[in-house]
Amino acid sequence: MRLLSTLLVYSFSISAFSVNAFAYPPLDKLPDGSSTSVILESLKGDSNKLNSNSDGFYPPASTLKLVTALAAKLELGDDFHYTTSIVRSGNDSIISFSGDPTLQREQLKSLLAQYAKSQSRTIKGNLYLDNSTFTGYQRAVGWSWDILGVCYSAPSSTMTLDSNCAQASIYTKDNGATRVYIPAHYPIDVTTTAATVTRSGQKATQCDLELITTPDNAYKLSGCLVERKKPLPLKFAIQNPELYTYQVVTSLLKELKIEVKGDVLIGKKAKVDKTTLVASHNSEKLPELLDIMLKKSDNLIADNLTKTLGATFYVQPGSFNNGTEAIKQILLTKANIDLSKAQLVDGSGLSRNNRMRSQTMAQVLRYIWENDQQLNLIEAMPTSGTDGTLKYRQSMRKAPIQGNIIAKSGSLYGSYNMVGYGLDKAGKPNSLFVQFVRDYFPEEQDPGKPVEAPITQFERAFYKDVVEFSQTQSKSK
Repeated sequence: MRLLSTLLVYSFSISAFSVNAFAYPPLDKLPDGSSTSVILESLKGDSNKLNSNSDGFYPPASTLKLVTALAAKLELGDDFHYTTSIVRSGNDSIISFSGDPTLQREQLKSLLAQYAKSQSRTIKGNLYLDNSTFTGYQRAVGWSWDILGVCYSAPSSTMTLDSNCAQASIYTKDNGATRVYIPAHYPIDVTTTAATVTRSGQKATQCDLELITTPDNAYKLSGCLVERKKPLPLKFAIQNPELYTYQVVTSLLKELKIEVKGDVLIGKKAKVDKTTLVASHNSEKLPELLDIMLKKSDNLIADNLTKTLGATFYVQPGSFNNGTEAIKQILLTKANIDLSKAQLVDGSGLSRNNRMRSQTMAQVLRYIWENDQQLNLIEAMPTSGTDGTLKYRQSMRKAPIQGNIIAKSGSLYGSYNMVGYGLDKAGKPNSLFVQFVRDYFPEEQDPGKPVEAPITQFERAFYKDVVEFSQTQSKSK
């Protein structure tokens, strides 16, 4: 049974190679208590496969972004883009936000500058900041409370600006204190009472750097930080995107010398008379957004697209609820993929409440491959040891794995996932695979004695089999 490569190459005439029936040696590298589902299938010819626990439900983590990307391609199309506009309505003006996850301060400034140039530097009535495109929670059910202050869990909001993220840094000091630096253009407040400690002191007290946030975009750091020569970069998730955008807009109005006689108000104008478009900004089109989303595993793009799908499909303000239901309906009606039993609460995979079967993910992968000429999604995925989130993955940095797998990774508390394609010798997808690992809790290792992580050992062995199967299966047939 240890001659796995031989089995993979020569025994795939069997209709199903079940890991439950035949021990799969790489699984022995994972710690006791972990649960794994692996699938390896040929994309061409007979439906031969390596299959384990494909009926079980696993947290998909960021591999869910492939499902979101497919739904967006099928429903929105390649010409889709987000539009942020400023219009006149009587004496009032309205900035209409659309949930563009890539909108930056400079682009908003350009809109206001165009208004000042073509209209007037005086708005006689109110300036409305229309945030009605989305509704409901800005953070999905199941997002862990302890990560809400960092940028990969930035809230999904209609008024998204600067990726709903503010960058700062913290410095250790010789007197045992710490100090923080925040660029002046971020309207946030950061304070620190964290102590500077030695590494041995940190180990003795089990003290870590901790973050407390408030709804008014204030951040308090406490605990301790091991002394360091360079500052530690910090990325704070904006807690109140509406307040943040309001403060940025009022700052830009002052900078551009635009006077608002009325008030700057957050929300939709109650009665809108005839409007005149003054200026607009378009995001990149959908293929570019998906390229960023998949290669960089961008949660904000995925979740804003999910709400956009809900808004488009149901013709109502988008939310996590109608967005995830729209994803299910779109894949069922347009791709014949049934997600009715899957538990989906967001589009990014950040929620711990998401659950999905590996066999369903395999269906998604096969559909994407079969329709790649129209979808062009495979080229948006990272390549092993080459780019995106897979560039520096320990299990993919060396031959024969480097450059021979295209996949989407996903990790969450106790979960380590990878789904994608093994390439043939011509660099074309020749197999699909799914790796779902949950409840992965290895024993703590001594930092002074580096040991390769069990998940890395497992992945390297599994990916070697994926590559070998992908590049030799045609020969065996």
